Amino acid sequence: MESVEKRRLGREDWVHGALEILFEKGISGIKVVVLAERLGVTSGSFYWHFKKVQDLLDAVLDFWEHEQTDHIIRDAQEYDGDPGERIYRLMHQVIEEGAAEPDHAIAVWSKSDSSVQEVYQRTLHRRFGFAEWMFREAGFPELDARARGRIMVAYLMGESASGLKADDNWQQVLRHHWEVLVANPSD
Repeated sequence: MESVEKRRLGREDWVHGALEILFEKGISGIKVVVLAERLGVTSGSFYWHFKKVQDLLDAVLDFWEHEQTDHIIRDAQEYDGDPGERIYRLMHQVIEEGAAEPDHAIAVWSKSDSSVQEVYQRTLHRRFGFAEWMFREAGFPELDARARGRIMVAYLMGESASGLKADDNWQQVLRHHWEVLVANPSD
């Protein structure tokens, strides 16, 4: 089996490792030596990709804002089937990929860093706006679409933090919660 050192870590490996530590221990847990040990390399390897820890933290935040949001939105936009089913597919993808798992840690981090707060608010605003659009596309009036979109985003953030995916029947639970979200009260 090839060692991590031999395959040479890429920048993304460091970002993913830092995200894991951020999720587990918070921003104060991200230390070069700790991260290098977790990745099975020397701390000198870090400096091939980053000049300082802040560069890594910036990359983590950028990855969270763009990679863990953009492709989910893009996939939902490209789905040309039933608008209600589009909502379910997005919810399923977020839970399956763990795309919202770092959200709570990012929120906590944002309380102590105004630049992180700006990114956090911008990303949430974008998620809420897209979720509202999906519910409008599914036939809900603007105020209902806005409320259901916000509820869905908050729900996904909460279920990612609570470990829904660890349940054997997580897909059935998710499907039921989606049914409640998209149900028309007059049905």
